[in-house]
Amino acid sequence: MHSDGVRPDDVMYAEDFTVGERRQIGSTTIDEDAVIRFATEFDPQIFHIDKAASATGFYGGIIASGWHTCSVTMRIMVDSYLSKTAALGSPGVDELRWFKPVRPGDTLTVFSTVHEVRNSRTKPDRAVLTTITEVENQIGEVVMSMRGMSVVMRRPAASPAAGSPTSAARD
Repeated sequence: MHSDGVRPDDVMYAEDFTVGERRQIGSTTIDEDAVIRFATEFDPQIFHIDKAASATGFYGGIIASGWHTCSVTMRIMVDSYLSKTAALGSPGVDELRWFKPVRPGDTLTVFSTVHEVRNSRTKPDRAVLTTITEVENQIGEVVMSMRGMSVVMRRPAASPAAGSPTSAARD
């Protein structure tokens, strides 16, 4: 068992991702206090931190920082599948877009679509997994999307047990 509680048989490898597969991976409701706390520390623009001033501003109230939406999305991704994947990290994210403001009380649902699984040309034990992540609010509007990449291990070749018919046939 891995230190994170995932059994080795439950680990997802590059071969476990099918191009075109779209999955709903999780949801969360955005809390106003969390919006203000996050923005106060990381994105202290008036429409993220000041309820009174933002009420008369362009958005008509407090909205979550786009970076907060990204962070919430990342947490959902880790909880749903990345912590169970033989991932080695990410070389980056492309095409990050914020389409609609996220407001306190919104329930966000995250969807992930496998866009590409490309075996490494230089390291045959791994692949680059590209996913399109879309985040929808409670009325089905896409509020954020991004194209992300992860370096994921390929499934290790199984070695036959000594004395098995497969190993005996090779001797």
